[in-house]
Amino acid sequence: MAAETSPPAPRRRPRSRGLFRAPRPEVVLGVILGAGALFSLLFFGVSFDPFFAGLGLLFAGPALVAAALTTPLARALGGRIELHRSLFLAMTVLLLDLPLAAIWRGAGAAWPAEVPGLAMLGGFLLGPAFWFRQMTLYGVSRPSHLRMLPVALLQPLLMLIGVLVLLRPTLPELGATLAFLAIGFGCAVGLIRASDRPLRREFHASGVSLIRPMLDHVGARDPAATRALEEFFDRSALPTDVRVALLSFVRGGRPYATVALPTVHPGPFAALGASDLPRKLADELGAEAGTVLVPHTPSDHDLDLPTEAEVAKVGRAARELLASLPPPGPSRASPLVAPYPGSCARAQRVGGAVMVVVSQAPEPTDDIAFSVADRVVREVGREGGPPVVLIDAHNSYVEGQGDISYGSPAAEKLLTDVKAAVASAEAAARDGPIEVGVAVRGGYSIGADGIGPHGIRALAIRAAGRTSGLVLIDGNNLVIGDRDPIVRALSEVVDDAEVMTTDNHVVHEVDGGINPVGERYPRASLIREARAALAAAVADLGPSEVRFGSREIPSVRVLGPGYTARLLTSLGDTLSMFTHMFAATFLLLLTGSLAIALLVR
Repeated sequence: MAAETSPPAPRRRPRSRGLFRAPRPEVVLGVILGAGALFSLLFFGVSFDPFFAGLGLLFAGPALVAAALTTPLARALGGRIELHRSLFLAMTVLLLDLPLAAIWRGAGAAWPAEVPGLAMLGGFLLGPAFWFRQMTLYGVSRPSHLRMLPVALLQPLLMLIGVLVLLRPTLPELGATLAFLAIGFGCAVGLIRASDRPLRREFHASGVSLIRPMLDHVGARDPAATRALEEFFDRSALPTDVRVALLSFVRGGRPYATVALPTVHPGPFAALGASDLPRKLADELGAEAGTVLVPHTPSDHDLDLPTEAEVAKVGRAARELLASLPPPGPSRASPLVAPYPGSCARAQRVGGAVMVVVSQAPEPTDDIAFSVADRVVREVGREGGPPVVLIDAHNSYVEGQGDISYGSPAAEKLLTDVKAAVASAEAAARDGPIEVGVAVRGGYSIGADGIGPHGIRALAIRAAGRTSGLVLIDGNNLVIGDRDPIVRALSEVVDDAEVMTTDNHVVHEVDGGINPVGERYPRASLIREARAALAAAVADLGPSEVRFGSREIPSVRVLGPGYTARLLTSLGDTLSMFTHMFAATFLLLLTGSLAIALLVR
């Protein structure tokens, strides 16, 4: 089993487009104090002590106290919000109210007789503060308006104390303040209900209620959060039969390396379900499998597994298959060959099977529908060919391009190219010794490098007078244009080479999107690391026997056809609804509150 090596030096680059992260606490504190000072100037000018009024009682002080109390109070009421998020929420409320106060004061300077005074302004600002805190805490702490009501009121009520002490509102003005808070609460409830409607209509579940579990799953891999999210996916899952194939390379009577090929897509997101499939499947196979490589098989999101329990079912079947693989077949192998220029398929006979790697690079290449691959494998078998295992190299990313669907011209070309590649591999196959070597390079970061837990793995095969090398990067596709220079560098180490990615969707949790390999990790570093991994695999070459087998796994639950499209459509509708309702409820809050303020004045 290959030892894992680390990159020669850590590489840390700024995180690009990622899941939102609150600024550092010291930055948030500085903004709160600065906003408090500006509020003081707006309310009292330079004649009144702005530090005492703004920072001590009216705005910054309540923000800091509310930030400290929100976390324990939310926990006591069954919610959860971390201190740094509570602090950021308090700051955001100040930044929301600050321009409103500036506009009010500007209007007061222009029309002093028509614009209500400072006491009314102080009460007016409580409505937006309550509205924003209520809708935020409902999403990130606990999806219960009643439970989160006291927590959401913390900062507005502390601000109200400052208003009462410093501005001394009249009884009508105090009544107007209570009306402002009521309008804020009603607008928050309306915003949440409207935004939740698309997901409730399509999936009969609250999308807002999944925000907190998503934060806990991504941030801490909280088991309860993972279960909540997987239960959401599992509600719509469908049973289907999947297949797993294993190529096991044996040294000294024990598996030294195993290429595991389940017809499972490594999604949907983060570590949910089949996401992080390479690590999960390797863990299921255990040390008895040697070094495990899990390339991307032809599949798309229809074959995402919704829960880790379904992944474990596939893992158990793979482990049982490994233990029952037939004895090594004839020591027959070929180089990694392409049948003609422009072919999207390259094939290599290894023992009793032919391994076919598919890539449309330098054109965009992405998911191959399982139905396409199934047709290819069945047709080769009907024509008397050997067992074929297809690998989707997934190595040339352009957003929204490169999928191969059933019946498309690309699918017909794939069928033709695979048949020709298998025939070429069979023609080039020779009886003789097979040598295999593997190497693993780890220590990469999802956030800084866009590479998952399985790092970079290399498989070298020497047979029929040539040495081939496959380098597998644990990530989601490869930036277009990176494949060819990497392969050229690998070809300095072996005769024939290919670079592939696992399509592991665990990398999405940092980026919030695709996060292809090469977006964060420089091309020169990728070339160096891939070449080093393959060179180590070549140095590890040793006599090996090949065992191959496959089996069907019945009734595995998958997300099924159209699920991802439905989910993405619903999420898009939710985002659109939220955007429109955010603006609509905010304007309703302001106009309704302003009407009351003018009426009371």
